[in-house]
Amino acid sequence: MVRKAKTFAQVSDTLGAHMDEDSLLDAFAEGDGLVTNTAFSGLELAYEDAGETTFDTVLFRSCTFDGVDFSGCTFRDVRFRGCRFVRCTMDRAWLNRMDFQDCSAPGLSLVQARLASVALSSCDLSYANVSETSIDQLFARDTRFVEAALQRARLKRVVFDGCDLTRIDVFGTPLSGIDVSTCAFAAPVLSADYRELRGAKVSAEQAVTLAELLGVIAEE
Repeated sequence: MVRKAKTFAQVSDTLGAHMDEDSLLDAFAEGDGLVTNTAFSGLELAYEDAGETTFDTVLFRSCTFDGVDFSGCTFRDVRFRGCRFVRCTMDRAWLNRMDFQDCSAPGLSLVQARLASVALSSCDLSYANVSETSIDQLFARDTRFVEAALQRARLKRVVFDGCDLTRIDVFGTPLSGIDVSTCAFAAPVLSADYRELRGAKVSAEQAVTLAELLGVIAEE
């Protein structure tokens, strides 16, 4: 049975292109430009500075961003579908009602960003840096966070469904109430007293493995 991807962005998949690449770059040059009510397909940007642009009701299809700096940008009702992010940063960005679907973004930097109502479906965020973020309502399904950094983050209403969280670094980030029982959750990076795990929801198999961190040996 195919599971329908969860979405938060209030943007139609049939949205047309009402802005071209030159107009987009002009908005970047303004420093606080506005990109709204438009779709981009097959866009390829390299080493551009988005200049704290606001993206409002925008659809990106099969676009490639290489070395693009989205630091301080605002994304509201934005969907990225089948896009690639290479060496990109969204530090201090504000992501509100935003979807990433079938996207590749290894190493994406989201340090000190604010995320509210963000959905990730079948994406790769391995080695991403999501440290010191404030997250309120994140739904991640079938997404890779292998060796991603999630240090000193504030998590609220976060769901991981079938994700790969292998060697995720959650130092200083409480996982209380977070359910990782359907995920690969091995060798997480934790503080010396493992306090991040208190209140986390794990499977029986995961509990045995994590108990070994505490020096507990389960008898068969």
